[in-house]
Amino acid sequence: MTVENDLVLIYFEDKPLTFARVESLLPDSKKDWYHVKLLLLQIPLQVVTWILKDVYISGSEFTMNGRKMRLERVESPAEPQTSELSEKPEASPSQKKAAPKEKGAKVISLEDLKRKT
Repeated sequence: MTVENDLVLIYFEDKPLTFARVESLLPDSKKDWYHVKLLLLQIPLQVVTWILKDVYISGSEFTMNGRKMRLERVESPAEPQTSELSEKPEASPSQKKAAPKEKGAKVISLEDLKRKT
């Protein structure tokens, strides 16, 4: 089931409409229904609260004003493996001149930086 801080893609009539972040999930007085507070990730930002059943929050289709709606939880794409990075096709000589050199590249852990402060 989708939980707080998850990103969802909102579908309207089977077409992707916008992304949103789940801000809060509060139980309603009716069993298996929740007040879902969503931050719509569009310009301008907008906060809406929908009252939805738990199955709707998990991705089942529902209707609003007779129109089909659906929430789909967004999964972050997997990071590429280091072996995939080393198997890049060879660049042409003109591309080699423009490409920045990656020698001595270092990964900095933001978590470690946070601990130091």
